[in-house]
Amino acid sequence: MTTTTSNHAATLRSAWLAQAQASPWVTLGLAGAALAVVLLLIAGGINAFQGNEASNLRYAMLGGSAGFVATAVGAFLAIGLRDISTRTQDSMLGFAAGMMLAASAFSLILPGLEAGRELFGSGPAAALTVVVGLGLGVLLMLGLDYFTPHEHESTGPCGPECERLNRVWLFVLAIALHNIPEGMAIGVSFANGDLNVGLPLTTAISIQDIPEGLAVALALRTTGLSALTSALVAAASGLMEPLGALVGIGMSSGFAIAYPVSLGLAAGAMIFVVSHEVIPETHRNGHQTPATLGLMGGFAVMMFLDTALG
Repeated sequence: MTTTTSNHAATLRSAWLAQAQASPWVTLGLAGAALAVVLLLIAGGINAFQGNEASNLRYAMLGGSAGFVATAVGAFLAIGLRDISTRTQDSMLGFAAGMMLAASAFSLILPGLEAGRELFGSGPAAALTVVVGLGLGVLLMLGLDYFTPHEHESTGPCGPECERLNRVWLFVLAIALHNIPEGMAIGVSFANGDLNVGLPLTTAISIQDIPEGLAVALALRTTGLSALTSALVAAASGLMEPLGALVGIGMSSGFAIAYPVSLGLAAGAMIFVVSHEVIPETHRNGHQTPATLGLMGGFAVMMFLDTALG
């Protein structure tokens, strides 16, 4: 057993090395983004547990936990449902995508621009700061997507040695990739203790986590898992949100410039996930129109929540 595990780990390392050599720019981008995240975490890690920052940490963890609970609610709803039409699932995912896009714009990018403008006293400098964060978020998610074995229903297996992994685990890894930026966004939104930023974003992500958890549980059932096991796995995937929230607030609680950069990073990661995973998934079955209408509805709901709660 130990020998088999060791051999598999060696094979996976070889596959990662081959991936890195095949796409050096992607590898360099991931390394740079990961280094930036680590530096932000080091800068903010101590502050996040001291003084007023401790209350912000509590807010972030509560927000991340709300995302987990919402995912679990959606996942366990799937137990009582024999089936949901593909059209309805695509509409629900489109709604979730719209909420994520609006949350990225109104609860991450705009506050990031405002924070950057207060920091530098210059609109162009503020925009450049957020753009740097956006780029880091995209590079981070692109690298994770490239180097982590997982599976999208629309494109099939991705990443090194994916053919050696059970299809269920490929799904689980894909779900984990999807939930990380959501949790990071929640953590970053509470970094300054501004509930006008954190509450709308957390509310939006939690609302969209319900249909997302339902869709994931139903998708897992197609891999041969029982209804209960599918619900448990889908619910457990929501644990990535409080963990992501901890990473997010750790990144953004250090230097003053870390806050707008982290807001941009979280926004970039979320937009990447929507464009790379969610929208293609909603369009692959020929339901573009209901999915797009769902996206517009989700965007409108999030815009309203941001105004009402902000």
